[in-house]
Formats: sequence, structure tokens, C-alpha cells
Amino acid sequence: MSITRRDFLNGVAITIAAGLTPLELAKAAGKTSAIIGEDYYPPQLTGMRGNHPGSFEMAHAIGRDHKKFSTDHLPIEEEYDLVIVGGGLSGLSAASFWHDLMGKESKVLVLDNHDDFGGHAKRNEFNAGGKKIIGYGGSEAFQSPTRNFSDEVNGLMTTVGVSVTRMKQSFDVNFYPNLNLSRGVFFDKKNFGETKIVGGDPGRAVADDIPPDRLNGRSLEAFVNDFPLSESDRKAILDLYINPVDYLKGMTVDEKTEWMDTHSYRDFLAEKVGLSKMAIMYFQQRTNDFFAIGIEGVSCSDARTCALPGMDKMELPPLDEEALADLEEPYVYHLPDGNAGLARLIVRHLVPDALPGSTMEDSITSRLNYQKLDRKENSTRIRLNSIVINAANTDDGVVVTYVNDGKAHRVKGRKAIMAGYNMMVPYLVPETPEEQKADLRMNVKAPLVYTNVVVKNWHAFTKLGIHEFYSPAAPYSRVKLDYPVSMGSYHHPQNPDQPMCLHMVYVPTYPGSKLSAREQFRQGRAYLLGTPFDVHEKMIREQLQEMLGQTGFDHERDITAITVNRWAHGYAYYASALFDDMDEIPNVIKRARQPIGRIAIANSDSDWDAYAHTAIDQAWRAVNELKAMG
Repeated sequence: MSITRRDFLNGVAITIAAGLTPLELAKAAGKTSAIIGEDYYPPQLTGMRGNHPGSFEMAHAIGRDHKKFSTDHLPIEEEYDLVIVGGGLSGLSAASFWHDLMGKESKVLVLDNHDDFGGHAKRNEFNAGGKKIIGYGGSEAFQSPTRNFSDEVNGLMTTVGVSVTRMKQSFDVNFYPNLNLSRGVFFDKKNFGETKIVGGDPGRAVADDIPPDRLNGRSLEAFVNDFPLSESDRKAILDLYINPVDYLKGMTVDEKTEWMDTHSYRDFLAEKVGLSKMAIMYFQQRTNDFFAIGIEGVSCSDARTCALPGMDKMELPPLDEEALADLEEPYVYHLPDGNAGLARLIVRHLVPDALPGSTMEDSITSRLNYQKLDRKENSTRIRLNSIVINAANTDDGVVVTYVNDGKAHRVKGRKAIMAGYNMMVPYLVPETPEEQKADLRMNVKAPLVYTNVVVKNWHAFTKLGIHEFYSPAAPYSRVKLDYPVSMGSYHHPQNPDQPMCLHMVYVPTYPGSKLSAREQFRQGRAYLLGTPFDVHEKMIREQLQEMLGQTGFDHERDITAITVNRWAHGYAYYASALFDDMDEIPNVIKRARQPIGRIAIANSDSDWDAYAHTAIDQAWRAVNELKAMG
């Protein structure tokens, strides 16, 4: 079956657009902006989503090509108390906090370059056989809220109606275990010489949603001995799990800690454990989902926080509280649309008429009215498809220039918050001090892809006895049945005859390249932005067919929809002693987020931490910085 819904601008058109003049580029970008009428509903769009065509070309013209846009002659069309650039969780939270501190009648404008709000918190909706299926296309859940959430984050949750207690109750952690399903590994023929599925993985996972006593895992010996590897490689992997030794014997605890911080997990496996290249390949993509990079880009210390084997007998200091929370607290604070559900609830708080209902539960299936986001009577106006190209301080405020529908516009705020990608701030705010520009550019975001594939049924998974696959070398390192969350009137598929949303994670990495994390991220971003949907679709179909074909699965018959959520700028950069001076990083972070005149800086990037609660905390900080200015 061919997926026919396409965005008109693919990778080839992007290349062409890069050569246009600024005015032509503005008009080209504007063509992707749909008129917000009654039928405007971005969550139902399939094909290429995330950083969708039309949302980034203008920014690249400014940043990469240094194109100049002369807009000084344009009039100021509107004035606000606060203009926020970026309608993700941080920008929306900033709007809510601003009203809390400055009054409900204070006028706020939120500008976002995408056709939907939420930033990385992206909602995907599908209709499969008359049943609504809701998926998440980005930021997926709350990370350890009982330990990680500040008073300000918890306060916002209460304000917008989020209950982490009810979220936890809505997540059926025993659903897949009760079906006798386990985690498994997909060994692809290209890299391992044969196609093989090995179920019954007994290992724990970081941020695990399955209770440790319900994994349905086999013994490690039975599990590993099914791998399509040589006997010596299987024995070496088993020894690493079952009979680890002190691989850094002779070093002091401080020396071990320093070595672990400054050497990758791949180096550890090769140099200290002595695994072969084929044995190492099994671990290659274990860190992709959590760090958006393979094991050559993750320090041994960080690999330890992912529960990777080999470090139990090395007399290392205990893990810190945050790392323990990630390992121990169940990963069950998930709305059916991920953290897009939180974004929708904040929007309901800001623009009550936009989302019918009054509870967290009824918000799940309510249809948001996008026509009501940008009305004159709103105290907060949310303006989509609006690509900011400049923000500049004046004597009495901040003038923000943006492009919408191929036309440039200027608005003025008494204050402004940059709540988008921090690495764009030097280009959008040219008056930024040079040292601060350099600091901002250091946060090179990690690219990744969250793909949702709707299938007519999920018998293939029950036949294999697996609810989630890890792929050591295939493009998609993670392929899983959707989280079993039923909330309000929305119900997760209850039997394998029903349609199901498969969630898949792909990270463009370059194992063996010796590239730093930032270099890999830049190359991966260029690849994603230059690759059309057709290429992604082919990759998805081929992998699923090889994985599931033995069960009778037929991708042409059984796939009904594909949405590729492309995040060329995904996770905020995570500092590592592999590539960074860790003593200097706190200073870099502090300098980078300093206000520029009346312009404050938010987003999770501003704390170098890719979590929803971080984005909210940084919004609180930014709003308070502006308040202190008077």
C-alpha cells in the first residue's frame, strides 16, 4: 500500500530553496503555511512532520547562508507586553508564568515557525478502521516527576490540571506481560549474516515501564546463546554480564572515575574488556534512544546510568540521585499523545475556548480549534507558521520581525523571550555579545526521528512473543508497540485484532568515524533535512518487513499510515567529558542564557538538558529575569 499524503517540499526542493533570494525564500516558505480555517488540524497530517518542510528554510538562510533581511521600513503592526519566540513547552509555560506574575490582562504574543504548537511535544492522530489512534511524535513522558520536578513545575501542573497520580493509574504496566510478551532483539541479515529474532531479553532498561519482575525474560545464558554470533563472542558477552571483573584494576577510585568519564563505552568494551567488533556491534545502538548517539559517543560513566553491563565489580562510587531515579522510577507518566497533551492543557489554560472540556482526561479526545489561538480578544495570542528572522532592542522595548505567508511583519513587545533553539539566538539577535554567541553555538542539538506506523493489527508481535525490539545495527534501533495507556474515553488497543500504532526510533549516527558528538550531530542534521519522505518510507518498510515477515506480515497490506517526525534539532546537547571541559561548562551555560537587553532566553537548551521539566524551569527563570528589570 502506498502512503499518498505528502508534504510538497521534499529534500530536493529544500536544496533548490537554499539558492533563492531572501524575498523568494520568504514566499516559498509561506506557501507551506495553510490558512487556519475550520479544517485546519495539523495532528492529522501524515508524511514528513516534526521539522516539517517550510518550518526551517528561512532560519537556515539566516544562519547558514547569512542572508540579510532589510525590514526597517516596515511599520510596527501590533504591540504587546511580552513577545515569546517559540511555542514549545518552554514558550507556552513562559506565557502562563508571565500572566501569573504580571496579571491576567497582560498582552502576550507567542510566535512559532511550525504549523502546530508544542515544539518537540508533537501530537499525531490517525483514523484506522473508524477508530481514533493517538500517538506521540516527540517529547513522550515525564522523567521521574516525584524526584525531578521543582515546585514551579508542580505548580504549573496543578494550574493546568495535570495529575501525575492519575497518569500513573492510566498506564497498565502489566498489559504486555500478561500477554506473555517480552523484549527482543532484531539481528538484521546485512550486518549479522542472517535475519534472526531473539526474544526473552532479561535485562533492565533505563526509564523502564515494565516492572522488573514482569519482564518475561529468559536466563541470560539462554538469551545470549541464541545470538547469531560465534561461540567465543557469545561467551565473552555472557562473561561481561555474569562474571564481570575489575577491568580497571590497579587504579584508585578517583583514577577509575576519571577514566570512566573520559573514555567511551565502546573504548571500554574494546580496550578493557577485549570484545571483538562483532560482539561490540550488539551494544552499538543501546544508547541511541536515551542519548541520541551510539556507544562511541557516550562515556562509560553515562553508559553505567543506562544499566549497560561490565561495571558492577569495579568499586565505583554510587550513582547520583538523578541517575538512580532514571533507573528505578517507573517510566509511566505518559499521556496518549506524550507531552503534547501537556502543551494542549497549557493552551487550554491560556486560551480556554480553544480546547473544549475541563479535565486532563477529556482533553485527550477533544478537538482543538486552531482558529481561536490568534484572536484579538485573547490575552495570549498564539501565531503559527510565523518564522522569526530578527529581534532587536529599542529604547522602550523589543521589535520582533517574522515572516508569515510569504510576507514580513514587525511587532513590538515591552519585553521578549527567545524560547526556541538557543543556537539560533546569535543569528536572530545580532546584538548578542560575541562571547555569548560562541557559548550559545556550543549547544548543538542531537538529531533523531520518531516515526509512528499504524498497522491493521499486531498479530506479528504476539506470534513472536515480543512487544519491543532493540536493533543493534538496523536503522531503527527501537521498534515497539505503543504504551498501554487508556485515559478518559480513549482506550489503548486491547487485543491483537485491533489497529495499533508502532513507535520507532531512528538516530543518524556515524560509528567508527572518530567524530565528536557535535560533529556527528551536524552531519546527522544535514542528512535528515536533505532526505525526502520517500527514502524514510522505504527504510521503514524494509526493516519492518524483515523483522516481521516470518509471521506473515506484509507491509503493503498491513501498514495503513506512516508519520515521520523528523527532529533535525532534537535533544538539547548533553555535556560529556569525552568532548567538553566539564569545569567550564557551568560557566558556558550561565553566560549563554544571560538576558540581552530586554530579551531573555528560555528553552531546555538553556540548561543543556532535554527534559520537559527543564524547559518549564527555564521559562520560570526567564520570566523572573524580565520581571526584575521592572
